[in-house]
Amino acid sequence: MAQRILVILGHPALNSLCAGMATAYAEGAQAAGAEVRRLDLGSLHFDPVLHAGHYGEQPLEPDLQQAQADIRWAEHLVWVYPIWWGAMPALLKGFIDRVLLPGYAFKYRQGSSLWDKLLAGRSAELLVTMDSPPWYFRFMTRMPGHHQMKKAILEFCGIRPVTVHSFGPVRTADAQRLQAWVERARALGARHGGRVPAEVSTAS
Repeated sequence: MAQRILVILGHPALNSLCAGMATAYAEGAQAAGAEVRRLDLGSLHFDPVLHAGHYGEQPLEPDLQQAQADIRWAEHLVWVYPIWWGAMPALLKGFIDRVLLPGYAFKYRQGSSLWDKLLAGRSAELLVTMDSPPWYFRFMTRMPGHHQMKKAILEFCGIRPVTVHSFGPVRTADAQRLQAWVERARALGARHGGRVPAEVSTAS
């Protein structure tokens, strides 16, 4: 059976480097025989604000209902997004707030601080661009955005392993280097689409 991969573009702009990398990853995975679906968050219609937190009801818009179905369908989730101010864009954070809800992504046990991880059985890959050099993000700012996404969000919901690939600095990269990153994304897609695990990295 083909690997089921969901590619999620977390950059609001559909003409961004991240968009190109998401397309390349999807193409590489499909060429390797995977079934691929894609979510471009900039094209979805939803309120990114969880107005009452987890203490009130906020009906899911149709696009978010479909997003939950796509996540359920997927065996491997690929998140492609930039680092802005040390973490993910507000659009992506709002999407996560609205979609990874109690009862869907996790569930606290009655009278306990423990929880059930309802999205277990899936893996994830993060393709993350940044204007700072990856070494600076790792050693100077201690990778807050990577830890948030990997440990506080995905692994909290049972998604593991989570592989992180960092690309930067974007601001000073020439066209040849940008294209190399796009081709790197294509190779990663082909690798995972063919069920060969990509190497684990937090600052590659």
